[in-house]
Amino acid sequence: MQSLDYRVVEQAIEWLSNDRAVWLCTVLSTFGSSPREPGSLMVANSDAEHLGSLSGGCIEEDFLARLADGEYELPAVIVHYGAASNGPENARVRLPCGGTLEVLVERMSATPGNLAHLEQVREALSGEKELARHVRLTDGQCWLDEAGALGPRVLWEEAEELVRVRVGPIARLILAGYSTVAEACASFAVSLGYQVVLCDPREEVTRGLKLPEGVDFVPQLPSLYIASAGACTPSTAVVAVTHDPRIDDLAMMAAVKTSASYIGVMGSVRTSQTRAERLRRTGGLSEVDIDRIHMPIGLNLGSKTPSEIALAIMADIVRVRRGRTLDEL
Repeated sequence: MQSLDYRVVEQAIEWLSNDRAVWLCTVLSTFGSSPREPGSLMVANSDAEHLGSLSGGCIEEDFLARLADGEYELPAVIVHYGAASNGPENARVRLPCGGTLEVLVERMSATPGNLAHLEQVREALSGEKELARHVRLTDGQCWLDEAGALGPRVLWEEAEELVRVRVGPIARLILAGYSTVAEACASFAVSLGYQVVLCDPREEVTRGLKLPEGVDFVPQLPSLYIASAGACTPSTAVVAVTHDPRIDDLAMMAAVKTSASYIGVMGSVRTSQTRAERLRRTGGLSEVDIDRIHMPIGLNLGSKTPSEIALAIMADIVRVRRGRTLDEL
């Protein structure tokens, strides 16, 4: 599954390879009603061809018109949309519900250095390693270094005139076994842009199963899939919500040996305490391993129905991915 950002970078590489300059746009921050999250990409060329988006359409139209008028010739500039002030960088477009949007616009000429840089970005988007992309606003210089999978996707250090954008593989959710909660998690995750894989070898459970569109079904023991090469990256969440220890425990034992950033299993506080002891005793898990497992899984929302439980689980996964602590909620 290739994300839109991957396709944007791939298109930029194609244009640069054909000796055409490109304008790479990155959403830095949004406030109010803005449809694209920070870090989202769009690329355009001098003929107003573009791929990706910044909003629902009005922003793109304004940007392309300004590009045609020659407004974006600096190596890097930050453009404000929907801001209340009337500074030179504010656009003529207002976002719905008073929303605002800040966009980094980079003019990248067709040089070997820019081409190599974007090829590394593309590799990060399709691989297993998270990178931090740095852009210096004073001269447009950009470089990459390693980064973790968690925390804000964009950091704008205004005092140093430096923008840092985390790039990496598409977020993935592995559901260890089918249940009504797992199905609800899958629906939420797909809507959030996750690549979703559900593993379950139990034919009696999955026979005639109709999963939400966009969910990959693997008729395999989840622990085997989780342990397979490339299944888990730092952008992966592993969730077990079957109430079947044969499925859930083995999945946890496999997941803690991977780089998955979120590992969780459903159960009450008492059930979770019993499971933790069982995983220590029979699974050989250390205290460090146990501490990696969210059990009970999800935020404590008082959830009762499968959809409510799934909402609590996915909210907690997003919380961890965005680097927020429970105290900050």
